[in-house]
Amino acid sequence: MTPVTEATPAVKLTDRINRIEPSATMAVVAEADKLRQQGIDVVDFGAGEPHFATPQHIKDAAIAAIQANFTKYTAVGGTAELRDAIVHRHAVDFDSDYRREEAVASTGGKHALFNAIQVLVDHGDEVILPVPYWVSFKDIVRYAGGNCVLLETDEAQGFRVTAEMIERLVTPRTKLIILNSPCNPSGAVMSPDDLTEVVRMATQRGIWVVSDECYVYLNYTGKRFSVGSLREYRDRMVIIGSLSKTYAMTGWRLGYALAPAQIISAMTKLQGQSTSNPTSIVQKAAVAALKGPQQCVLDMRAEYIQLRDHVVNGLRAIPGVKCTLPEGAFYAYPDVSAFFGRGGVKSASDIAGKLLREAHVATVPGEGFGTAEHIRVSYATSIAELNRGLERMRKFLGAL
Repeated sequence: MTPVTEATPAVKLTDRINRIEPSATMAVVAEADKLRQQGIDVVDFGAGEPHFATPQHIKDAAIAAIQANFTKYTAVGGTAELRDAIVHRHAVDFDSDYRREEAVASTGGKHALFNAIQVLVDHGDEVILPVPYWVSFKDIVRYAGGNCVLLETDEAQGFRVTAEMIERLVTPRTKLIILNSPCNPSGAVMSPDDLTEVVRMATQRGIWVVSDECYVYLNYTGKRFSVGSLREYRDRMVIIGSLSKTYAMTGWRLGYALAPAQIISAMTKLQGQSTSNPTSIVQKAAVAALKGPQQCVLDMRAEYIQLRDHVVNGLRAIPGVKCTLPEGAFYAYPDVSAFFGRGGVKSASDIAGKLLREAHVATVPGEGFGTAEHIRVSYATSIAELNRGLERMRKFLGAL
């Protein structure tokens, strides 16, 4: 006789974890990995990371740290050497004037962003977020109990964000504005004038600005700019930075924040009760990256421009696909809405899903970024791989 077993009781999770969704980009990575494990050849346009190897001098610094037994705990917010290097690099490149106590190193830029939102946003606070947005912004705000007020932008205007557009959404509950330039996923770049006007308006209204500058070195307009150079408005700004894209160090997990000392202190307190310090040997590698030769950054940037032009031309050559020219980062954000209604396709998610399962090309659907007409295509790969993926996309979309 088969024994009777009781059903596993449902676990009641917290409200805060139920407020957020899994990362759309991580979901694509996971599904693509499953196909690869089955022996399927997948062209990966989904992953948001450089195809370059970490520069040798950075790897050498990590190896030297291991050999020197630099493997113990450090200060929660990073060593003094690392925080000084962060401040120094930013001052040299962007004419900022932060001090050591106004810098904290974290386990990746996303961790720094998470900590900043947690210490600034309380239940019921409103956060203005331009669309399209990086997938994690909205969920991190929701986890903190805040409410995102979405700022719709016009693709025909290059997804431009201005102070006037933001000011129309300001209410007495507005606590923070999130900026991301260059933008993931669209590659849009805010002009220095627009960034300055937004920060000035926010300061006058007593609103915080969090500027995610993960791709700040991958700006192809010739006008590389950080709001950190706007010294007169620094009391209301938090700058989020990362070594992941700049130095091809995604898996190393090293990011940072620059902000008023009181904010940095609060972020460090939170970090001290979660992850504590970033990995010690990675900190030594980060110092080498920030204080060492910067030619690698310029070389990678130059190649990204070539890859961008190649993928945009390839996407535009597919009948029905529309694609604006991204001015930064390493993503194209084509509009694929012309294919809705064909072959059972009703959405960008349908197209991205079919592309992966049937054409074996990984992309990320635009719904995760706040738009329903687009897919994100990462061009951080070789020309040969771009050609393989573009040809698969052309055949698949042409058959719909």
